[in-house]
Amino acid sequence: MPFVFPPLVAATVAALGVAALGRMLAKEWRRINEELEQMRPAEAIDPARLPKLRRDPATGVYRPE
Repeated sequence: MPFVFPPLVAATVAALGVAALGRMLAKEWRRINEELEQMRPAEAIDPARLPKLRRDPATGVYRPE
């Protein structure tokens, strides 16, 4: 005689599995978003605040004005 789960037990086990999978996916989602947030630059650089560079004809090196 094969072992058969009653429908209520099978539904309970399936619901627990779905809940565990959902928690795992949410935890992974938060971890990945934290990594991406750390890689994002802190603030945009304003090009007007950067010094202008001029090439030194003697050495060929670019130097700030």
